Amino acid sequence: MKPLDWNAMVTRRQWIGGAAALGAGAALGGVPVLAQSGGQWANVERLIAGYVDSRKVANMVATLGFGGEEPAVVARGLDTFAQPRRSDADSIYRIYSMTKPVTGMAAMMLIDEGKLGLDQPLHEILPKYRNMQVQKVYDGPITPDNLEPAVRPITIRHLLTHTAGLGYGIIQTGPIAQAYRQRGIVPGVVSRLQSVPVFQGTSVGSLELFADRLAELPLVHQPGTRWSYGMGLDLLGRAIEVVSGQSFDAFLKERFFDPLGMRDTGFQVARADAGRLTTGYFLLGGMLLPIDLGQNSVYLDKPPFPFGGAGLASTPRDYDRFLEMLLGNGSFDGARVMSERAVRLGTSNLFPDTLSPDDEYAKTWGFGAGGRVGRGAEEGVFGWAGAAGTIGFIDRKHGLRAGLYTQFMPFDAYPLLEEFPAAIRADLAAQGRA
Repeated sequence: MKPLDWNAMVTRRQWIGGAAALGAGAALGGVPVLAQSGGQWANVERLIAGYVDSRKVANMVATLGFGGEEPAVVARGLDTFAQPRRSDADSIYRIYSMTKPVTGMAAMMLIDEGKLGLDQPLHEILPKYRNMQVQKVYDGPITPDNLEPAVRPITIRHLLTHTAGLGYGIIQTGPIAQAYRQRGIVPGVVSRLQSVPVFQGTSVGSLELFADRLAELPLVHQPGTRWSYGMGLDLLGRAIEVVSGQSFDAFLKERFFDPLGMRDTGFQVARADAGRLTTGYFLLGGMLLPIDLGQNSVYLDKPPFPFGGAGLASTPRDYDRFLEMLLGNGSFDGARVMSERAVRLGTSNLFPDTLSPDDEYAKTWGFGAGGRVGRGAEEGVFGWAGAAGTIGFIDRKHGLRAGLYTQFMPFDAYPLLEEFPAAIRADLAAQGRA
């Protein structure tokens, strides 16, 4: 994904607002780590303190737990630089693409129940996907001379693993990106500010219409040949609706959020909870610009449709419960939420055997039901990250579940994807668990 250039996009008012927010934060002084890890996670504590104390982020919360034990919580900072509420395990974060494993596991439930098939053609559920066209030149023109028929149908496996050949408005830069926006194929919200260059455009009003309009545009790769980050998990949400007979958000609530006690997880944040909703920031030139304030967040509005790829807001406590269920092979607090078979299959490498041997992503990683699957030294790891600095994964080798939560874009502005696991490895070694 190319770096985003805001030089011509950010107004003077927004620059001043960002500076004012940072100034308010600087005057608050250090906020102590909530000492809930008992020194067990000293390297994680140092990592978090380094980011928060240097004002790189407003806050950071980590949850770390073994098996079904209560998680250790390391928290530092404030939900927003401008408000004095200390961040904790009940602070609400926009988890964006950490929604994808939730959607993926919902599909695994239905596969386990025989309502979906892993290698079932999508057109059996959504007929408009029967005869798809594919771009000959990736991200090129959407013209007849650059299109060819798909050599195989899109399957549920493809949707789960980003191998369906579907594009993504936050990835594509060619004409198809504009076509997505014009048709309302916008599977996410970030801010009320029109200048924020992520998920731009107005979304269509239903998941059904989203799926129908997406079917009208070509794929960017032949199905089953490349790992290409796309809207497969959003489209999977519509397939789940059709085969379950429920709205996608109602299905997740009934099958995951209620049984797991994930009371603060959903596609909309209640206004009564706005005081716990962290502020979303964009990093530009070393300055954190507030782009979505908790008290006026776009997440307080009902979304156009439930975004299965990047729509959920959650808390560290809630998402830890989801991870605990996965680590427990579908069991949580003595109750069965998913079958062990469904969880083990969903956290395994599901790449199709038609994948190109020169696919760069697949040379290093596998991919399961909406999340990355570790190989080699990372065997047993499953999880994914969110666009604003959140990370969540399980590690079967160590019987560990781990989550990290903060709010900044673009995600690659800081190397947290490398630093957080490295800090965990150092702490595991110190505990004699390496």
